[in-house]
Amino acid sequence: MTIDEIPDDIPTSARVYGWYLGGKDNYEVDRQFAIEHLPEFPEGLDVTRANRLFLYRAVRYLVQDAGIKQFIDMGCGLPTDDNVHQVAQRFAPDARVVYVDIDPIVLIHARALLAGDGSTTVITADMRDQDTILNHEDTRRLIDFNEPVAVLFLSVGHHLPDADDPRRILSTILDRAVSGSHLAFSQAVTENAARGADLQARMTGAGIPWQTRSRAEVDALMDGLVPVDPGLVDVEDWRPDPGQPPLAPAPVEIAHFLGASKLSRDIREYGGVLRKP
Repeated sequence: MTIDEIPDDIPTSARVYGWYLGGKDNYEVDRQFAIEHLPEFPEGLDVTRANRLFLYRAVRYLVQDAGIKQFIDMGCGLPTDDNVHQVAQRFAPDARVVYVDIDPIVLIHARALLAGDGSTTVITADMRDQDTILNHEDTRRLIDFNEPVAVLFLSVGHHLPDADDPRRILSTILDRAVSGSHLAFSQAVTENAARGADLQARMTGAGIPWQTRSRAEVDALMDGLVPVDPGLVDVEDWRPDPGQPPLAPAPVEIAHFLGASKLSRDIREYGGVLRKP
């Protein structure tokens, strides 16, 4: 599939997320979706950008402190700055990364970025289909399950409604992995049931699978894993580092929403890093 063949009449979470980060690979339908819904959920821009900053800190921890050198990034989204392989290889040049996504525009851009990089690949798969991911030739080529592996589900947990059996999806690869493997996870949460239901209805109404959860509901999905200090928290509070590399500027059309999360903390990105005992 070429870029010209990609449907541009419905928004996708990957392209909206990428636009929030200052990315250029999106369509008018994605921008209009964001502009329409941000007034009702103004925290969304801050939450998205906080999650991307969390990615850097989580991967840095996994390499430097946990000694992980192989990663599987589920629902990786569009390439921007400081992608998983770039962060990991900054601290461990021999790190290996398998990206997983089903959005065709993600695959086109990721493959262009990764051309000639034998230690990193992107595979076409639905993150719900863990057996396909496990059995893919590139996964078998790059991931050694006799060594610890990190599986990343960053800002995609809300795309796994209960009907998809998220416990199974989150545990399939870790069940095969050795002790000392890790899961990095984050998703949108709220304790305000009405706003959570509204957010869920808006996203599913746009054709984007979504389930807003409470913190306790996310905690329950992590049963059997050991949270790394400071545990499961607002991702802004997970080992904050004011000196980490900054993000690209937010698009001018929505930049006025920056800082909205300081006024309303109903919708947050919640997560952390957990270890398999």
